[in-house]
Amino acid sequence: MANYQFLAPFQFNNGVTLKNKVVMAPMTTMSSFYNGKITQDELHYFAARAGGPGMVITSVANVSDNGKGFEGELSAASDDMLPGLRQLAATIKKDGAKAILQIFNAGRKSTSQVLRGETPVSASAIAAEFPPGLETPRALEQEEIDQVIADFGTATRRAIQAGFDGVELHGANTYLLQQFYSPHSNQRTDKWGGDLEKRMRFPLAVIKEVTETIEKYATDSFLLGYRISPEEVETPGIRLEDTLYLAEKIKSQVDYIHLSMGSYKRTSLNDASDKTPILEKFAKRIANEVPLIGIGSVELPADAEEMLDSGADLVAIGRELLREPQWVQKAKIGDEASIRTTMSLADMEELSISGAMQTYLQESFGSVMNFTPNGKKAEDYQSQAAPMEGFEKKL
Repeated sequence: MANYQFLAPFQFNNGVTLKNKVVMAPMTTMSSFYNGKITQDELHYFAARAGGPGMVITSVANVSDNGKGFEGELSAASDDMLPGLRQLAATIKKDGAKAILQIFNAGRKSTSQVLRGETPVSASAIAAEFPPGLETPRALEQEEIDQVIADFGTATRRAIQAGFDGVELHGANTYLLQQFYSPHSNQRTDKWGGDLEKRMRFPLAVIKEVTETIEKYATDSFLLGYRISPEEVETPGIRLEDTLYLAEKIKSQVDYIHLSMGSYKRTSLNDASDKTPILEKFAKRIANEVPLIGIGSVELPADAEEMLDSGADLVAIGRELLREPQWVQKAKIGDEASIRTTMSLADMEELSISGAMQTYLQESFGSVMNFTPNGKKAEDYQSQAAPMEGFEKKL
């Protein structure tokens, strides 16, 4: 067996133990039913990949109907979803992986078409700059903010009842949790807006609600993670130091922090003179206090090893697990030569990728998937944002 450090077990501070340090990153499948219920296509997709990683994070599930961001999105917004969520958790856990349900509210990154005529909501009535053309959202009222916070708690209760091992709050990729923290999308004058500390109140309130739900319904072995985007490119917008500060504030309140970047080698998008990789900055700031999940452009075992050497505690793999569902198994037996780093349209059935997801990958993420025979090698996202991060910026 190969002697890679990412193959060693990992234990969280609360005692939860993973069989290895590889995490399947949350990836949009576009394959749920119109009402957010799980499909057999999705179950096959997860079943094909769940055998290797120590932990699998699902594609994102909305916590409330007005938080839906796109068609084909998973939902945890009602008890009607419980039967499907139970199937999903069991599918992921069948070979010993821990199952994490990622939950969110899309906020202004949705559309009135997706919301069946309702106007998207956000912290303030300010349209997102990326992608261009999104409509102006409606600012949430105080009672609505309270309801969204409660919805995160209720969705967590459903995750517990469905048999998941944890939830991950999607505070990245410019969705609602990030929108409240951002000076671009949050220009409120009440207690939920203003300076950095006030803009932090909403994500902290959600963490508190979810923590109380876990204490009420789960055991102490249930995980709470938080996914975070290091920077925004808008002006005003979140800068790297703002996010490092947020990580420091929440590190004692969550079980792990999960970065969202196109490359684990990424440096600052706003300060080209700063050559220190963002991963290393986060590792230094929260070292030995809360586990850090690194992410971005891991294709071969050497990449995973380098990420761990750079300060990550766990290695999240996304696109590469689409191309190679047996990545961990092949690394374990030293069969690197057979690891696929490209994706052929002829292999989609074998890879358990649904028709809806195939279209999505080709149309929205063709530039990052290493498609053959006519596709281009994915760009180096060390100095730019990747399409899946919700914004655009090149140095």
